[in-house]
Amino acid sequence: MILNQVISVSSTFINQLLHWADQFSYVSVLRSNPDGDYTYPGGTHYDQLIAIDAEFVLNCKAGNAFEKLDQFCRKHTGKWLFGHLSYDLKQETEHIRSSHPEKIGFEDLSFFVPKHVFVQQNGNWYYNGVESFETILASIESFKTPKIDHKPVELQPLITQEVYLKQVAQMQWHIQRGDIYEANFCQAFVGVNKEFNPLEVFDALMKKAPTPFAAFYKNNSSYLLSASPERFIQKKADELISQPIKGTAKRGKSKEDDLQIARALKSNPKEQAENVMIVDLVRNDLSHYAQRGSVTVPELFGTYQFPQVHQLISTVSCKLKSESDFIPALKAAFPMGSMTGAPKRRAMEIIEELESFKRGLFSGSVGYISPEGDADFNVVIRSILHNAETGTVMCPVGGAITIQATPEEEYAESLLKAEAIIQLLKG
Repeated sequence: MILNQVISVSSTFINQLLHWADQFSYVSVLRSNPDGDYTYPGGTHYDQLIAIDAEFVLNCKAGNAFEKLDQFCRKHTGKWLFGHLSYDLKQETEHIRSSHPEKIGFEDLSFFVPKHVFVQQNGNWYYNGVESFETILASIESFKTPKIDHKPVELQPLITQEVYLKQVAQMQWHIQRGDIYEANFCQAFVGVNKEFNPLEVFDALMKKAPTPFAAFYKNNSSYLLSASPERFIQKKADELISQPIKGTAKRGKSKEDDLQIARALKSNPKEQAENVMIVDLVRNDLSHYAQRGSVTVPELFGTYQFPQVHQLISTVSCKLKSESDFIPALKAAFPMGSMTGAPKRRAMEIIEELESFKRGLFSGSVGYISPEGDADFNVVIRSILHNAETGTVMCPVGGAITIQATPEEEYAESLLKAEAIIQLLKG
């Protein structure tokens, strides 16, 4: 894409920029952390995207949200769009409602055309916006950062270990009956802290877990602080790529130990079964708007390293029948298979029966659509969700349940996924 001339910025400036941005109702910081201690298949197009304030906004509930998003995209062709898809859009895609109480307050679907976009690509920074960079620079430099005395927050599980094991056993009963082959079961850790500093916590999270689909995302009084390692869908011209993660193992204490753990993960029959079932589901999802014969799996069971864990990542790609089919294709693939199960609809019904909280933006997606129509959306996992009005802080985690799963081991894996965030919030 054509970007404005390079601007000179420092890490201090970016920190000041984010504090300046936080005064607005709509902010999206998408960070790929290319210098992080990990590898990722295919990489990302931008090092960082920072979208601030809204010129136009689309907020809507499930019903005809994707149709409205399609219209919004067409109306604002040639502009940046940033936003999110809540898991509760399942009501629109699969006609499944959630009866659980809402704790964070994100809209089912929200997108905005930003007034200001800062782009970092190949180490260089660019500015695109409704005002000159000099005008914005003066506003940023004169902004007085508010002092917020952040206090630690203790997160507590919404369900006990006993209930978790019981619900997983119930899920496996459904698998034995033949209702489903696999489903993603989640639990949530929740606390309350009205003296919560989202920017400070996001900065600490990035130091602890720099990941390729990280996000600091603000929608009115609701915040997402995400260290997501997973891509939902990327669009480049007429090509779609989805990269589901299924399979997790802790990092080793030594290089030799680490290598053995990675090899064991890649060859583990249970992890492979989880992964291949979701790959098949994604292949089916993408086929609805793909050119005939274009759906392929360039990589199956790729093993990749992140700061705290090894992950088993597969890549599924296709060619769109038409570039105008992107939003319908996005809808057809949503919610993502890695956070639902197979068959998708029945798995989601069982998930709704057995889980104890409304997922909201968790296991949904945040991302962008560029002026050229390219796009990239993550999977909202490894995340902290916060409501500034109520002080609620939530960290949900999930895992795939198959017939081979051991409930106790699944519980331990869920604690492993949540551990870094729980310790970080404790201070």
